[in-house]
Amino acid sequence: MLVDYLRDVAGLAGTHYGCDTTNCGACTVVIDGRSAKSCTWFAVQADGREVLTVEGLARHGELHPIQEAFREHHALQCGFCTSGMLMSAYFLLSKNPDPSDAEIRQALAGNLCRCTGYLPIVEAVKGAAHKMNSPGRGS
Repeated sequence: MLVDYLRDVAGLAGTHYGCDTTNCGACTVVIDGRSAKSCTWFAVQADGREVLTVEGLARHGELHPIQEAFREHHALQCGFCTSGMLMSAYFLLSKNPDPSDAEIRQALAGNLCRCTGYLPIVEAVKGAAHKMNSPGRGS
């Protein structure tokens, strides 16, 4: 599976292996600009495609605005769901730079978190949208 390839071959352990059925979202990545659950993709299906994992968000040692916002809003606790939440938020904000709370909740509906109660995560996505829409910032 793609999640196995990313973790075990490519050494990108930020993508987590959770439920093996696309229900938890811990393995979410962005493939060719679309959100995907890597636990149900064969690695060969991703061959030749652009695969973005959580490791690809930070640039030149600087956290991505989404990562900054998750830290600032305390949108993580155990961290297991965090990479999938970050990638789902990235995908949402790449398509909708100013989402409503309902749109954020809909975009994150495929990601489970047992620690935060989701409110800090929604606030973090709103905060990231604000950061990304501010002059001099961006994705």
